[in-house]
Amino acid sequence: MSEYWHDYNGAFHPVSAPDYLPVKQLQALQLQRLQAMVQQAYHNVPLVRQRMQERGVTPEDIKSLSDLSRLPFTTKTDLRDTYPKGLFATPLKDIVRLHASSGTTGKPIVVAYTQEDVQVWASVMVRTFAAHGLKRGDVIQNAYGYGLFTGGLGAHYGAEALGATVIPISGGNTDRQIMIMKDFDVTAICCTPSYFLHINERAKELGIHLTDLPIRVGVFGAEPWSEAMRQRIQADSNIKAFDIYGLSEIIGPGVASECVEQAGLHIFEDHFYPEIINPQTGEVLPDGEEGELVLTTLSKKAMPMLRYRTRDITSIIPEPCACGRTIRRVQRIKRRTDDMLIIRGINVFPSQIESALLSAEGTLPHYQIILTRDKGLDQMEVQVEVTPETFSDQIRKLEELRQKIASEVHTTLGLQVRVTLVEPHTIQRSEGKAKRVIDKRGEL
Repeated sequence: MSEYWHDYNGAFHPVSAPDYLPVKQLQALQLQRLQAMVQQAYHNVPLVRQRMQERGVTPEDIKSLSDLSRLPFTTKTDLRDTYPKGLFATPLKDIVRLHASSGTTGKPIVVAYTQEDVQVWASVMVRTFAAHGLKRGDVIQNAYGYGLFTGGLGAHYGAEALGATVIPISGGNTDRQIMIMKDFDVTAICCTPSYFLHINERAKELGIHLTDLPIRVGVFGAEPWSEAMRQRIQADSNIKAFDIYGLSEIIGPGVASECVEQAGLHIFEDHFYPEIINPQTGEVLPDGEEGELVLTTLSKKAMPMLRYRTRDITSIIPEPCACGRTIRRVQRIKRRTDDMLIIRGINVFPSQIESALLSAEGTLPHYQIILTRDKGLDQMEVQVEVTPETFSDQIRKLEELRQKIASEVHTTLGLQVRVTLVEPHTIQRSEGKAKRVIDKRGEL
């Protein structure tokens, strides 16, 4: 049974069959689905039709996968500007689910699903869990948030369809998370990597060591995290920490996932076609070159997304994976075009700082970047927690560690920053996405 998943009509399907399709067969399927999606969007979404007409493109012009580049991009602004139902391609009576992300500029991003869309979502999450070595009989604790956020229900449906035992605990109440993990012999947990760090830290305070529990897999997403963070998590808890990738605008979690090789994220490209573009020019880049990830949904009925600009920076890995999957991989998402900080003319990404901090022995994986402005010049302070043993050590050794970290950050960024070592538990813990950057440059 572990090799199959069941849909909500009771039918069973091979778990990973689409992951191993011959390339020509995969491309034929992609083209067939792309042509159907373009027809669906053109005839049912006024914004798409208007933009295609402005370009002089009709659905019949899409004769090959390379013709995708003729289509207009879609951006997050389009979802806000057409709120609430302007990008729906099916009537509301055919939509069985609505999700939304919080809107920082007032209006939320709303996404819709037909019953078929929900089944696709479950199937790609089944493939995600299978890629991590999970199967029927595993106990999966789902600590992603439920509700309008896509994370919780996406993982839940996939884990249930896989045949695993699902604990829908949602986020928060860390002591209860640890109790449930221990009492029900949990073998896998789904949450943000920063929240798992908090769980592990709190468990030790309670005298519980995750290394003594059956848990062996962490399914981590919803925030960028570095390879150094992964190595720290795996060393501290003795689990395998897997990166997953998704976004509400496309479907939620389940767009891409690492396999047991942990060598890039396999895009489930029979449903989500990837392109890499130059973020400045929009030019499509060849496999292997770094740029902005653009995704086109190939099977989503309620709300097809054509060439959605994710703002995430990555590259397609041209070499086949040792796991045997034929679906392509992208490098782990380490940064976004919109999380770049410009400090005194230098481009800085939080992920660069994280890697530099975690390379120093004696630090904890909890940090914050504080941005201020003094006499017109941007200033950056990096606060990083150190272990209790390090903090109680001689002042001279603390200063040596501080200087070492400052030097490592300077080497990485080419920028002098102020490094402050703080005692454990100084930096606020997150039960969801960690807030790494505090920007006070606009304050008086």
